[in-house]
Amino acid sequence: MASVQSLTSAVHQRLANALSAALPESADADPLLRRSDRADFQANGILALAKKAKANPRELAAQVVAQVTAGDLIKDIEVSGPGFLNITVSDRAIVENLAARATDPAGRLGVPQADAPGTTVIDYAQPNVAKEMHVGHLRSAVIGDAVVQLLEFTGETVVRRHHIGDWGTQFGMLIQYLEEHPHELDHKASEVSGEEAMSNLDRLYKAARGLFDSDEEFKTRARRRVVDLQAGDPKTLAMWQKFVDESKIYFFSVFEKLDMEIRDPDIVGESGYNDMLAETCRLLEESGVAVRSEGALCVFFDDVKGPDGNPVPLIVQKSDGGYGYAATDLSAIRDRVFNLKANTLLYVVDARQSLHFKMVFETARRAGWLGEDVTAHQLAFGTVLGKDGKPFKTRAGETVKLQDLLDEAVERATAVVRDKAEKVGLSEEEITENGRYVGIGAVKYADLSTSAVRDYKFDLDQMVSLNGDTSVYLQYAYARVQSILRKAGEARPAAHPELELAPAERELGLQLDRFGETVLEVAASYEPHKLAAYLYQLASLLTTFYDQCQVLSADNPAEVVENRLFLVDLTARTLHQGMTLLGIRTPDRL
Repeated sequence: MASVQSLTSAVHQRLANALSAALPESADADPLLRRSDRADFQANGILALAKKAKANPRELAAQVVAQVTAGDLIKDIEVSGPGFLNITVSDRAIVENLAARATDPAGRLGVPQADAPGTTVIDYAQPNVAKEMHVGHLRSAVIGDAVVQLLEFTGETVVRRHHIGDWGTQFGMLIQYLEEHPHELDHKASEVSGEEAMSNLDRLYKAARGLFDSDEEFKTRARRRVVDLQAGDPKTLAMWQKFVDESKIYFFSVFEKLDMEIRDPDIVGESGYNDMLAETCRLLEESGVAVRSEGALCVFFDDVKGPDGNPVPLIVQKSDGGYGYAATDLSAIRDRVFNLKANTLLYVVDARQSLHFKMVFETARRAGWLGEDVTAHQLAFGTVLGKDGKPFKTRAGETVKLQDLLDEAVERATAVVRDKAEKVGLSEEEITENGRYVGIGAVKYADLSTSAVRDYKFDLDQMVSLNGDTSVYLQYAYARVQSILRKAGEARPAAHPELELAPAERELGLQLDRFGETVLEVAASYEPHKLAAYLYQLASLLTTFYDQCQVLSADNPAEVVENRLFLVDLTARTLHQGMTLLGIRTPDRL
């Protein structure tokens, strides 16, 4: 599907042609075009070319300028400094380019499809069965969901995987307790709400843990139950499934609150790879990638050493025959590469697990499961901090529950929306709905506007502020355009390429032109914060535009009104599409 060419691409092509004409031996040379503060664009590639051709860079730059046809696209081009080119595009080119993307039947607003889309398996949003989701789970879910949206929009085939913690020794304790107290979960999971499900699980977990720590006989029975679970005893598996089902009701309620789609078939937890663990170990041992050390199956690395200077291995199988996380993660890689046919494996996981994944990926590479055709990346993220700059905790020093945090964000945002509601004429139903969109959007945007690898401070007061780099600022920018379009009466958005643009109109138009290249760059580098930065800059330029260019003014000729309506309408559509890719809603009225 052909997409609308950006001004950057058009100018790049024009300069490349001029370079070839001026210096035929540099047919495929890159003019190194970039955005500039001095003009619309600056080309820096001539300096390196002149050095290679032993030519004077300013003279070569002048020869290139002589080959460039000014007029339709390029209004002005001049040599600057030692041989840079400063390029200003015509107002007509800006408006015609924007008109093309505004009327694009595919509705992609100038975002091209990626050149060579493949299949990416993305592992994100990984809660644990029978445990409450906390603020640490927020980042994996929010970053992962945004990356999914971005990759799918640029044409990648995306397989979602939620590697939930649904296996391990604690289930022996829980199942044994349930066996001895069957009334504790004596209902169908589908009959309870998410909060009830979590309350049941939390109560049961605390009771089981209390008994496990105080009663040696119960502890022995619980450990025997782990063996039954791993051996696939049907009765034990049926009780285990009750915990999984109850937990899923809770998970789905939290993800629904986060306004995220999590599909049941995409939830493949640790248990999903049980049948592969023995074969994974056999393949690694037979190929010599893993070796036996003190009874355990280990993989060693030259560059991974402990504080004592001795090598720290990746333990794939313990000396007692049990399997650790490494065996599961390596089995998951085999499944994703050979069954799901992935080209790229992406893991949205806490930065504190970086060493583990470095060793897992290197092991898979040595085994031949990863290579040039299949790559694996950890999209590592930092810690959520409180206002004091320390890891985010409650006043009692406990981990903050995700559900409580989201509820508080919606409550704060609803108060902000209610404060403005009377002026806009919002109904109580709209106040409630918008409060939800603003609150959840605020939490997501605060996370996504920070580079994933960095820690960030969780400050709800700042997040729901109408000023500064917040999602509310962007949502209000969108709603303000909708208000103008409603007030426009018979005037309709229409592009008028014949008009001369005011400086604020040009700046807004040039920023709109960047949308396509920004989305492609962000999708390729898995950096949603760069899209957030683009959208904030777009909303800021819209504010400047309002200050300098009145849209609905009786003093303006009809074509000026229509052209300005066209500019703000396309800005709103771009804000809406960009926010959608970040998983954030844009209400029409705020």
